[in-house]
Amino acid sequence: MDPARTPLGRMLLDEITPVVMVLRTPLVEEACGKNGLSFVEMLSPFCSFSNIDVPVRTASDQPYRLQKFKLRLFYSSDIRQPDVQVANERLKDVITQAGEKDLSNLSSELPQVDELLSSSESDIMPSWFQFFNKELIRTMSFSDHEAFDHPVACLLVVSSKDEQPINRFVDLFNSDQLPSLLNDGAMDPKILKLYLIVHDNQDGAPEKAKKFHNEMRSTFGSNSSQLLCINSSQGGLVEHLQNPWAPFKTDASPTQRLGGFLNIDDFNEIKKLTQDLASKHVIPYMEEKVRVLNQQVSATRKGFKNQIKNLWWRKGKEDTPDASNGPVYTFSSIESQIRVLGDYAFMLRDYELALSNYRLISTDYKLDKAWKRYAGVQEMMGLTFFMLDQSRKEAEYCMENAFNTYLKTGPTGQQNATRSGLWWVEMLKTRDQFKEAAGVYFRISGEEPLHSAVMLEQASYCYLLSKPPMLRKFGFHLILSGNQYKKSDQIKHAIRTYRRSISVLKGTTWSYIQDHVHFHIGQWYSFLGLYDSAVSHLLEVLSCGHQSKTTQEFFLKIFLQTVQKTGKACQVMRLPLPVINSSSLKVVFEDHRTYASPAATGVRESLWQSLEEEIVPSLPAARANWLEVQSNFTSKPNKNSNMCIVGEAIKVAIEFQNPLQISIPLSDVSLMCELCARSDDADSEANSLTAELQNDEATMLTTDRFLNSDMSSFALSNVELTLEGGGRKMVQLTVTPRVEGTLKIVGVKWKFSSSVVGFHNFVTGSVKKIQKGGKKNKQSPADSLKFDVVKTVPRLEGFIQSLPEKVYAGELQQLTLELNNKSHLSVKNLKMKISHPRYLNIGNQRNLNMDYPACLEKKTNSAEKTILEPHTINAPRNVFLFPEDTVVQGDTSFLWPLWLHAAAPGKVSLYIILYYEIENPESFMKYRTLRMLYNLEIFPSLDVSFQISACPSTLEEFLVRMDIANKTSTRNFQIHQLSSIGYQWEISLLQPTDSIYASPTLMSGQAFSCYLILKKSKRLDRAEANGSPVCSLTVSDIQLSTEGAGGKMYDSSLSPVKDFHNVERLQHGKSLEGDSNMVDFVLIYWPLDSETDPGVSDRPSLFSHHECHCSVASTSPISWVVEGPRLIHHDFSTSFCEVTLKMALYNSADAAASVRINTLDLSRNGDAQSRDESTLASGKQAGWYNVSLDSEIKVTSDVSGIQMKPLSSDSASPFVWTGSSSTKVRLPPLSTLGIPLQICVFSPGTYDLSNYILQWSLVLPDDQGNHGETRPSSGTCQGYSYFLTVLQST
Repeated sequence: MDPARTPLGRMLLDEITPVVMVLRTPLVEEACGKNGLSFVEMLSPFCSFSNIDVPVRTASDQPYRLQKFKLRLFYSSDIRQPDVQVANERLKDVITQAGEKDLSNLSSELPQVDELLSSSESDIMPSWFQFFNKELIRTMSFSDHEAFDHPVACLLVVSSKDEQPINRFVDLFNSDQLPSLLNDGAMDPKILKLYLIVHDNQDGAPEKAKKFHNEMRSTFGSNSSQLLCINSSQGGLVEHLQNPWAPFKTDASPTQRLGGFLNIDDFNEIKKLTQDLASKHVIPYMEEKVRVLNQQVSATRKGFKNQIKNLWWRKGKEDTPDASNGPVYTFSSIESQIRVLGDYAFMLRDYELALSNYRLISTDYKLDKAWKRYAGVQEMMGLTFFMLDQSRKEAEYCMENAFNTYLKTGPTGQQNATRSGLWWVEMLKTRDQFKEAAGVYFRISGEEPLHSAVMLEQASYCYLLSKPPMLRKFGFHLILSGNQYKKSDQIKHAIRTYRRSISVLKGTTWSYIQDHVHFHIGQWYSFLGLYDSAVSHLLEVLSCGHQSKTTQEFFLKIFLQTVQKTGKACQVMRLPLPVINSSSLKVVFEDHRTYASPAATGVRESLWQSLEEEIVPSLPAARANWLEVQSNFTSKPNKNSNMCIVGEAIKVAIEFQNPLQISIPLSDVSLMCELCARSDDADSEANSLTAELQNDEATMLTTDRFLNSDMSSFALSNVELTLEGGGRKMVQLTVTPRVEGTLKIVGVKWKFSSSVVGFHNFVTGSVKKIQKGGKKNKQSPADSLKFDVVKTVPRLEGFIQSLPEKVYAGELQQLTLELNNKSHLSVKNLKMKISHPRYLNIGNQRNLNMDYPACLEKKTNSAEKTILEPHTINAPRNVFLFPEDTVVQGDTSFLWPLWLHAAAPGKVSLYIILYYEIENPESFMKYRTLRMLYNLEIFPSLDVSFQISACPSTLEEFLVRMDIANKTSTRNFQIHQLSSIGYQWEISLLQPTDSIYASPTLMSGQAFSCYLILKKSKRLDRAEANGSPVCSLTVSDIQLSTEGAGGKMYDSSLSPVKDFHNVERLQHGKSLEGDSNMVDFVLIYWPLDSETDPGVSDRPSLFSHHECHCSVASTSPISWVVEGPRLIHHDFSTSFCEVTLKMALYNSADAAASVRINTLDLSRNGDAQSRDESTLASGKQAGWYNVSLDSEIKVTSDVSGIQMKPLSSDSASPFVWTGSSSTKVRLPPLSTLGIPLQICVFSPGTYDLSNYILQWSLVLPDDQGNHGETRPSSGTCQGYSYFLTVLQST
């Protein structure tokens, strides 16, 4: 790219151009003042030439042509170094005026980061930056160490109205009016002089002016004399569509007319004058000057001889101390002439010649330690390299060297350093080195706040334009800039920079920086009187939970003060105090589903639906969808809306959070609702109620209608609360519709302080309208807050009286269900289902007024058996149907008994569904359900366990060990009675109660054990007596304590004990069908304490523990016992002793069994023992058996499978079995049979009669197998020990 077309190139062509000094008389200014302009201002727009096309030849013989050229006109009084204070005030005015122009944009929406990244540099940066930079550069004009600001020519201007114009020309070029640069010798006073006489056509014809012009030509020469006639327009009413003086007349008001007396002829005259001035005088003069100076420099400084001479002459100067400004150079010194030569060549675009002279003089200045002049030459060298588009590194090195050298000269070089920094920045930006340019901006920012603010802001945009964009530095430098603007009282610029940084901070975790930005923007807006904008930004810092408590109080105080300054109530959508947790929003409404308590509403819907499957009316199998099932019994006016009932409240629970450490009071917390009555137009309803609020702005326009809405169609609850620091609170709000129609819940509103009203819209997204006949859309969030209000239908209110929250395991209580119908209509066809019938059961109406627990007492106190009929042990029903004639009339209460049994320790939730139908035939809602939830905590009470073992001496009798441990820490219990429930089983004590268990009281932590006898009952039921094999359950009771209850016993066969026992049997995975080898136990006890634990029920109650499916069966269905004498006295001197025995066999199986008994003699060299051991090793040993005394002491060989025989002193057997050695019998199912046995004893002693084997097998029908049973169908059993002692009689 051509360097001249870059921003820096254009700036150099504008700023480093020849200067023409203007000397004029007051009458000239008077004539020009008629146009609202000075003489310089009038000519300045015409001094810039875009196509002057002038041939130029400087030091070389090769000419070139200038196309663009510009002259800078200055009055002689302005050719001096500007005063620093005045220059700063001028710059401050530039910034202030730019801020005033941007006042309308202070509240406009700024582009986001994505938009900025896609924009160009000119679109991002404020337009006044370029103007400010030019003005900043101009404040360093007319320095004595550089020549491009020294006047090239002097234009002397006299009016035709002046007396003796020729003498006036002479008087103008007087030393008193010349700039100090000429008087001090810094520049050559012999400059080109041009003479101009100005004639005002408003004063008459130009003949007199022409006469004076002829005199001038004769006196000063024809080439140096010019005539300019102006103000040719009559009346001064000329309007110029494109005002060329606007950029040069910065102090003009917008309504001021400039150039009103200048017509097109005057324009042409001025253009001709300025073009002749440039092309015929200034450029040729500079050409000649360059050629002359080049010859002088070549003669004195160029060449090897001259360079050695110069170095020799300057030798030793490097040892001199640095002076503040270095040596003084006059215009006649060779150094000044070289600098003039270089600057003239630069302005004439001969950059090669300029660079060679800059290099030549640079060494001289460095040796002379003229650091300011050295920095100026380095600065021009960098610019020359740039315009030549050569050696970028050299150009940047020269600019950095100039910058650092300027800074080394002290405060006087700071401004020049700023200028060189601006050239350097533009050079880097041209090469897309924005990151490096930002660093230079930061270096030239300085300590002066206003200057620093502008430079930091420009640095921030460079970070944004760098590749890749450095967004964090962009935002931080904007904030630094805004802070400096604030220090300079430039509030509007501070707001602008802070607001622009918000887009960078948004979405980050830099909370403290965000608070700083928003808070100060709010304060500054308030200072400017823009209170609405101030409030919007102060709202952003209200939820500053990360700040300290003091800071939070301060932010809140400033916010409330700003709101008061607005003089009106502040209505804020999404007020950040408190924080509304939208995810916690929960809407509870009742259609056909009603709830007895708030806790029931928190249960997931799928659980309620699973309970309702068997209780609500069902449709044909084709309609399996639950919603379709409901729609058959309830018809919604609008299928996309929920349904509620007139007069029944809709409850909305929403969580309010206080992010601050200080408490905040809230008042008038209520819902925002709209209700469109049914009589309204349907189309209007569809349009207004399905359209959602699109954004916060639209919502703000509608907040007034919620503040002043008509409350006649619905009633709202109003809540006041105080949120403590960091607290959370669920707030429940209600709306109760009073008329039929369509109700929409829009949001929630609250009042914070006395003048701030907050609004929160529940649904922020738009809602698609559902077209008639189209596909049904998924229900939107707005539809979930939209309700069809239908007319009143009955609603039952139900609760369980005195249901405790905490109980002990085993506790049995009588409760009462109370239903209240507060409507005028009655309900019927009541059904009820309970999720856990193990804990809660439904009683009979006759139990309602019974005295509990007296109603469970037996009629007699005997421990007689109770027979349960087969039809009374059916499984409990899942759904309880109230009697058909049960009707709950309007405005009445209905009571029904319930039974509570704390079956097992732990926490349990009881879910209850009550179904009822509406008796009114006109109601479109045919039924409703009442959902109840009760949470129960059950503490451990008694730990009860049973162990059953067979009696080896008696068939069909079992020894039962009952272990009881009190697991409570404070409760004492009285053990009262034990009941056994089984098929023909009865329980009894080993000894009478009063002898062993006089007072079985268990203190806390105490344990108790007792032994009981379980045996077959001898009593047959009616079916068995008639020959039928059907068995009935037998309930057998024994009293374990004679204290308490007046000696009364309780009947375990009565409800609710029987009902809960049936549930317990099912709970353990077994059916209620009979199994003769199973027995259940019910232990009844009660607490002895008069004081109860906090929260635990103290109502009169019994405790019952149910132990189900205790097995009395062994692995073998065949059991036996050997009956006979244990001690015999016999005189062996007369004969051997014959002993008669009997073996009693019992078959506990449901099938016949074939049994074989083989007796073995010990005289067969241990064969019996070997067979015994093989039988045991076969794994088919079954039945009860005892280990003999000899078998407990065994000597085991190393050979596997062989057991050593005990030693005997006599090889002959002391006894032998007589009679048949093998007996086989058939044993019918569930029957007993006796087999006679006999032995002959030959000597006194104690003998173990276990040397026999019992083999058995079940005789099963062909179509019957085991069917998965674990018990074997055959087996071999070793006889168990029977010790017989035979003594010698005396």
